[in-house]
Amino acid sequence: MAKKTAVLTIKMVSTAGTGYFYVTKKNPKNITEKLKLKGYDPKVRKHVLFEEHKIK
Repeated sequence: MAKKTAVLTIKMVSTAGTGYFYVTKKNPKNITEKLKLKGYDPKVRKHVLFEEHKIK
């Protein structure tokens, strides 16, 4: 039997308001707070802050 992992799939949404997002994984046992990372948003052609949101 395979082990059950605690990794969640999350959606990282751009704070520039373009609606651009990407999907990544996170282990909630190690990182308890919401993720905030800088990444490239091709719609505004800049590096902006991306915040964690739930996948619907």
